[in-house]
Amino acid sequence: MYLRHNGTQEVLGDLRGISQPTVSRIVTELVPLIKTVLEEFVPSAAEAIEMVKGRVCLVDGTITPCWSYAEHNELWSRKHGTTGFNAQLVSLLDGMPVYISDPLPGKTHDKAAFDETPVAEIVRNSGGGLGDKGYQGTILVTPRKKPRGGELSKRDKESNAEISALRAAIERVVSHFKNWRIFHTDYRRPYSTYRDSYDAARGLFFFSITWGFE
Repeated sequence: MYLRHNGTQEVLGDLRGISQPTVSRIVTELVPLIKTVLEEFVPSAAEAIEMVKGRVCLVDGTITPCWSYAEHNELWSRKHGTTGFNAQLVSLLDGMPVYISDPLPGKTHDKAAFDETPVAEIVRNSGGGLGDKGYQGTILVTPRKKPRGGELSKRDKESNAEISALRAAIERVVSHFKNWRIFHTDYRRPYSTYRDSYDAARGLFFFSITWGFE
């Protein structure tokens, strides 16, 4: 319930008839265990490379918001107007997720995240990749930007529309990923606990795909 809905500990306690401190102790103990048990379901970069060989893949980034921790200004994302972490996702054209990166500081631009994570290497071993305008300058095929003071040609507009249509699959993956509300609403626990919660929820995301449940 905590990872799926990101409810406050007070609300979770009321639902279960237990105190907030008890909820806190349960979450603190169980989240690292969930992470450990489910890490085998999370594809590594090497496994993702095997899955994308000879196939076109899609790449997108998203922000997973969190509280504004005083000592962590690097979490501020100017693009999204909030603090959080940058996650990079890779899928096949049919929408099958093949890789989700470790979290990066929210200030990280998608192009930089592409290069700093194994995503660039995954794409290099694929049959090609598509991304949005935030990935211009990478090896991904991206939409053309409107020239300053000018207009896109008809051919460029048609090309952009085709890329957008193909990218719909990765946008659905991102939406599915953020159905785990821990990725969609502010993370409220201490900064030091974030990575375990991220890894546990990422494991549950891939576990749910493997076993076909929501």
